Amino acid sequence: MNPEKKFTLRDAVNQGLIAGLITSLISMVGMVELFSKRQLIANLMTTAQVFILLAPALLSYQSARKSAKNNALASGAVTGFFASIPIIVLVLLASAFDLRQFLVNVSPNLISTLTFGQGPVVGSLILVAINTLIGLLAAILHQLDEKIRNPILTGLLWTLLVGMFSEILQERLRAFFGISFTNLIIRSKALQPTVAVILLVGITAIAYFWGQRGASFSERIANQSATQRRNMIIAQRVAFFVLLLAMPLLLGTYLSEVVNNVGIYVLMGLGLNIVVGFAGLLDLGYVAFFAIGAYVMAILTSEGFLGVAQTSFWVALPVSVITAVAAGIFLGTPVLRMRGDYLAIVTLGFGEIIRIMANSDLLKPFIGGAQGVLQIPKPSFFGTSLIQPGQLYYVVLGGVLLAWFVSTRLSNSRLGRQWMAMREDEDVAEAMGINLVNTKLLAFAIGAGFSGLSGAIYASKLTSIFPHSFNLLISINVLSLIIVGGMGSLPGVVIGSLILVGLPELLREFAEFRLWMYGALLIVMMLAKPEGFWPSAITKRELHAHDESIPIEEPAAAD
Repeated sequence: MNPEKKFTLRDAVNQGLIAGLITSLISMVGMVELFSKRQLIANLMTTAQVFILLAPALLSYQSARKSAKNNALASGAVTGFFASIPIIVLVLLASAFDLRQFLVNVSPNLISTLTFGQGPVVGSLILVAINTLIGLLAAILHQLDEKIRNPILTGLLWTLLVGMFSEILQERLRAFFGISFTNLIIRSKALQPTVAVILLVGITAIAYFWGQRGASFSERIANQSATQRRNMIIAQRVAFFVLLLAMPLLLGTYLSEVVNNVGIYVLMGLGLNIVVGFAGLLDLGYVAFFAIGAYVMAILTSEGFLGVAQTSFWVALPVSVITAVAAGIFLGTPVLRMRGDYLAIVTLGFGEIIRIMANSDLLKPFIGGAQGVLQIPKPSFFGTSLIQPGQLYYVVLGGVLLAWFVSTRLSNSRLGRQWMAMREDEDVAEAMGINLVNTKLLAFAIGAGFSGLSGAIYASKLTSIFPHSFNLLISINVLSLIIVGGMGSLPGVVIGSLILVGLPELLREFAEFRLWMYGALLIVMMLAKPEGFWPSAITKRELHAHDESIPIEEPAAAD
């Protein structure tokens, strides 16, 4: 019997109550009230309303998916209806008692947002009606043919994303097209309703026609000769490289600064991806090499620090990388026989030792102690100081491209195969003749080198560094973006950095909920998509070995 047929209306009720509890939790931590002022569609929809309706919509869709076809609509509506119950309970309790002495974020503004400004009783009825309708629509959406459903979901997602970033889009449109044209699209930092409808319909139509014609287009490309395909690939790479070079002109100062921050984490992520993703060595002290690279750059380039002759950024950069590589070998040597949790604890201790030493009075005469190192000069190129974010972007881009090239070559090399074999089973790898000592040391050394490179660029970017900038949270952030993006996947590192570093920078309201978002996203990823947003072919094959719908890609040939 198909297990999906066992889903009952009682299960739909449970799903609805879970959705309501999720919305209530988001409300009580302050996210709903904080985002109530950010509009997505002018005078129609705010970000807070999306947060209120998102959990009921998703779990109603899930209920419809699990139910029998003839019960799908009822399951979706029931889930949406019961998603209102926990929220109504919160509204009634807040109306009868002063909950702010226990839950400081349960304010009158929050209650007004949850009840759409209509009071507890009328607002609760409106909430029930809207959630029930949302649940029914989610179930209807699931009932549609996949060729229609996927384009609609794509259109909804992109419309919400454009509305979310409409404030930033408004600034860039003004820079290129002027105020008059921008006001036709965006008003009061939100999409015009007409533009939102056009955007939704347009993206849905494009996704639909691509779904109909994309297969034939891909087939025509596949039928081309090898020379034609190679020329097309070269043309795509050239166009992408030109786009990367022109990025600062398109983004402006603020977005270029955001991209620089994302690039530094991409650089660190590529290094940790070698250690964790390729070699399977759980390193929680990765921030130590980041700090070493930054401090070496600071000492060698800062003006008159410790009486050391000031050197240029380009001379200090390889020294920073080499020092970090040496530290990676130093750490790797005593932990060669450790695995799993023991390795994580030792590396965690190493990272904390480096931070405490940088903050200690013992090394204060050498590296500044708690006062840090100041007056670190920006990089210069042929006498021009790279002060602006758009100028420093090319330094970050060069580091990322270098790390990407090395990672790509290593992943397809004999050493990369050895790392992956060691990741799967060290005993079997050793029995096959792999030298675990050299293989582990190379993983630690290369990963540390990338981290040292990112730390050196980071120090020059900020022009001052302090010990508190290199705490455990940096290692956790980098590890999180690898998990979210996909273990062992190079594109996954970029996706994870954009999600966990870029989004909180673009949406400043998310900043205080960054750790909350990390935890929630990691839980969702482990349950719904454990391989990550952009997994490697090997990881996808391992996690979907019994799913015939997932194509199995052949691994690239080793060098």
